[in-house]
Amino acid sequence: MSSKIRAVAAALVIAALVSGCAATPGKTTQEDRWEGLNRGVYKFNDALDRAALKPAAKGYKKITPGWMRTGVGNFFSNLGYPSTFINQFLQGKAVLGLRDTARFLVNSTIGLAGFLDVATSMGLEKHDEDFGQTLAVWGVGSGPYLTLPLFGPSTMRDAPSRVVEFFLDPLDLADIPWEADWGKKALHAVHARTDLLPLDATLQRAFDPYAFVRDAWLQRREYVIYDGNPPPEDFDEAFYEDFDEEDLDTTP
Repeated sequence: MSSKIRAVAAALVIAALVSGCAATPGKTTQEDRWEGLNRGVYKFNDALDRAALKPAAKGYKKITPGWMRTGVGNFFSNLGYPSTFINQFLQGKAVLGLRDTARFLVNSTIGLAGFLDVATSMGLEKHDEDFGQTLAVWGVGSGPYLTLPLFGPSTMRDAPSRVVEFFLDPLDLADIPWEADWGKKALHAVHARTDLLPLDATLQRAFDPYAFVRDAWLQRREYVIYDGNPPPEDFDEAFYEDFDEEDLDTTP
């Protein structure tokens, strides 16, 4: 499995935790209908992370200067950027698709294969689109929440789309030695995990870390699907189902 996909999931969780959002309990219960299985996979992922990925990320951060980590992050962000501009076009956002194509070309050339983010200073801001978001725009429902082995948080809609994202990595399409390919994947996974290190303490203090990650990820996912402008949630009338009009009348 590609560490690129693992990194995408990790990045979404990072942003979700920072946002501090949480889904409503009733909605979350409905979405996480396979909670027992998901919790088991979460424990597996957590154990693997503690044994391998987290120690590697700590070592990587210790020996790598900040400016170099910034360059590596820019490189991987640019490497996966074809996914963004292709999905902009698929969602009918032609203007943004053209701008994001220009961003990719600028950073791939002037930006030295993406290590330098030259495009942002030229007014070509970064966007975040993927095929899961495209399916949502096309009207495909999210389906139940899933915790995938190695990949982390997902849904029935987003899980298959990650196969598409994998094949949009230009280096995966190129004929490069397998050693270089796996080296790239390992570096990407470790680099992505490094971004999570400052949030480990917050996650450990959570009453239920699994539920915290799930709720934050689902809320963040809705946020990016609506390009930062999600519609207000429908008024939840479930609370009033057990009451009649006389119960709700507070007139003395």
